[in-house]
Amino acid sequence: MSAPLPHHAQIIIIGGGIVGCSVAYHLTKLGRKDVVLLEQGELTGGTTWHAAGLVTQLRNSHTLIEIVKYGVDLYSRLEAETGQPTGFDQTGSITVARTEGRMDELKKITSLARASGIEIEPITIREAGEMWPLMRTDDLVGAIHIPKDGQTLPAETAKAMAKGAKDGGASIFEGVSVTGIRRSEGAVKGVSTDQGDIECEVVVNCGGMWSREIGLMCGVAVPLHAAEHMYLVTNPMGIPKGIRSLRDPDEQIYFRRDLEEEGAILMGGFESVAKPWGMNGIPDDYIFSLLEPDWEHFKVFWESAVNRVPAMKDAGINRFYVSAESFTPDNRYILGEAPELKNFFVAAGLNSTGIAAGAGTGRAIAEWIVEGHPTMDLTEVDIRRFQGFQNGAGYLHDRAVETVGTLYGMHWPHLQYETARDVRRSPIHDRLAALGACFGEVSGWERPNWYASHEAEPRYEHSFGRQNWFSDSGEEHRAVREAVGLFDQTSFAKFLIQGRDAEAVMQRICANDVGVPAGRVVYTTMLNRHGGIEADLTVTRLCEDRYMVVTGGAGERRDFHWIEQSIPDGAHAFLTNVTSAYAVLGVMGPKSRELLSSLTGADLSNEAFPFLSSREIEIGHAVVRATRITYVGELGWELYVPTEFATHVYDVLVHKGQEHGMRHAGFHAMDSLRVEKGYRAWGSDLTDQDTPVEAGLRFAVAFEKAVEFNGKSALLRQIEQGVKKRLVVFTLDDPEPLLLGDEPIYRNGEVVGRTTSGTYGHTVGRSVGMGYVENEEGVDTADIRSGTYEIEVRAERFQATASLRPPYDPRNERVRS
Repeated sequence: MSAPLPHHAQIIIIGGGIVGCSVAYHLTKLGRKDVVLLEQGELTGGTTWHAAGLVTQLRNSHTLIEIVKYGVDLYSRLEAETGQPTGFDQTGSITVARTEGRMDELKKITSLARASGIEIEPITIREAGEMWPLMRTDDLVGAIHIPKDGQTLPAETAKAMAKGAKDGGASIFEGVSVTGIRRSEGAVKGVSTDQGDIECEVVVNCGGMWSREIGLMCGVAVPLHAAEHMYLVTNPMGIPKGIRSLRDPDEQIYFRRDLEEEGAILMGGFESVAKPWGMNGIPDDYIFSLLEPDWEHFKVFWESAVNRVPAMKDAGINRFYVSAESFTPDNRYILGEAPELKNFFVAAGLNSTGIAAGAGTGRAIAEWIVEGHPTMDLTEVDIRRFQGFQNGAGYLHDRAVETVGTLYGMHWPHLQYETARDVRRSPIHDRLAALGACFGEVSGWERPNWYASHEAEPRYEHSFGRQNWFSDSGEEHRAVREAVGLFDQTSFAKFLIQGRDAEAVMQRICANDVGVPAGRVVYTTMLNRHGGIEADLTVTRLCEDRYMVVTGGAGERRDFHWIEQSIPDGAHAFLTNVTSAYAVLGVMGPKSRELLSSLTGADLSNEAFPFLSSREIEIGHAVVRATRITYVGELGWELYVPTEFATHVYDVLVHKGQEHGMRHAGFHAMDSLRVEKGYRAWGSDLTDQDTPVEAGLRFAVAFEKAVEFNGKSALLRQIEQGVKKRLVVFTLDDPEPLLLGDEPIYRNGEVVGRTTSGTYGHTVGRSVGMGYVENEEGVDTADIRSGTYEIEVRAERFQATASLRPPYDPRNERVRS
């Protein structure tokens, strides 16, 4: 008879797959003993038991590499620590390329992996064939080898972490179904189960495919959808122990030695058009279960596999598995504290990489719970990146068709999803589309990335070099630098904070001084208690008791949550999301004053309307808020237009703009303009792991203000002790290579960081990037100026010039002209 459930636990974990077991294991390692894990069936009975078990480190971002790299480290010692066999075999892996585009991608990832401390090496086709003798190689163009990758028995590995958790003091209960989440005053208070209630302080939703339904119990959006995943095991065919796992992403297939059938191959794939499953919910009894085989759907993988490993045809098939796994709308994990409910954490949506990432995600969530904040940059996997509509069943179904295949698909720069699009659109969307706008999507918003000229089709032709939009975007860039450009910035998030305590609240949340007169604009950061940047945004004082906050569209939900949870209980301050109430038209460039002055009676002179000021003016027959601010490094205004007047104001601007050489400009041009000017972007150049001191933003911190703003004491300590990294602007000496971000930075031949932003600067005529230069002994201006720098672009190093000032208008004269 199993032990009765406790009446109370400090932390309750829902779900006993590899992620839930990992969270429990790591919580106990951090000293948390009062941990209860609840599993509705048996441990590993959902997705974990039938996973393929690949433990590979090849990923296309630094964050994801750090997460899976830790998994290799833990799994290599977990069996010895717990005494529970895991089957982990550190065989190494090979990834092959059949196209030049794929080889370019592998070269880029090789550079990133090196910067992240992964042992990785390009190998010749001949060497690849020697490592995998049964592989056909005559159609390959290259390959890479990662010696420390491995494979493991998924269920046994999860059970080893479960044993480690129990040895550390955690309690695990199987056969217990959670039926509800108990809440009070916006925070978790416990869970209800089919065997009674348990009070707790923290809940961690590790429910795998059931995570969305668990979230719905308490109003938390966990956007994921189940889809079918298929693999097979051949009859024995003499595959030796120790052979490396093999991936052929151009054919979207993988191979490894089967760990149960001696000498057999396990082969699976990730199709471009997948089969969503569980549209009416995941059955509670889907435990150690499989789905009906669909050979017709899998046949294309079999044909590709036989092409790559011809001996498989004669070996035949021993077992064919069709199972279900969960996938998120952007093929990134879902981690973190839910913005809807305090102390409700989520670790789910690992997109068929749960075995490789299970250890790292478990550690990340455990540290977040214990420390009260993330201990590494988790921006790209933060649950707060999603909008509420993205949890809709129809949206998730449509997107899941596409996301399954993105794991092995080409990760082109600026690649856009094609499914579940046209959800959030600016009022002038159709007008921009008629002009040849090619749209990208951020938080559901359709944004014009560039405009196709000369009747060309507004569609991406992808490469790792200069893509088909390079010239058009360059013309847009130059128009903003030399004349005037028009940007649709409606996707910017806009919040109002109002009430008699609005100033007091904002002064505590903001690092800069927002106690300014009405009509003034303040650029500021919002910091956590460690001085890390939680947001960078502008704050406009509208009147004594009202502010408007403007931030990037991608940060809408995250920034709203940060401000909301920072308002003290009882404060007379109220936060409202007014994003949909205003379209935003950016009129930017040296002729912007000339254009706008021809449309309004307002005085736009430097004396009457200085930089960082805001007021209402008339454009056409509409009253708009004009804010003199820029993200492109030129004279300009952002016009905040009530939505119903947006098309009218736009038409007036376009009609008059013809006389002033106005050109529409997209977000690719905005990116190249802002990087030339050294303007930071949150989520890449700035994260909660970076401080304003490190990021070169001390000018946006008002140390002198009387209010003890969040993070102030941490920044003062850092200034006293010295910084160990600094954000630096780089220009490549060679005008041909293209920076994209996440490239290794070398100083005097040693890796000292990676680029956080990268693009081609059309004004300076070469690639420009930003990145942190790191040194545990400390970094100062003299160190930065004295070094010789190189940046590695697709496995080739190029000389770079480093500076703490931007290459364009370093004295900031044009902005204030």
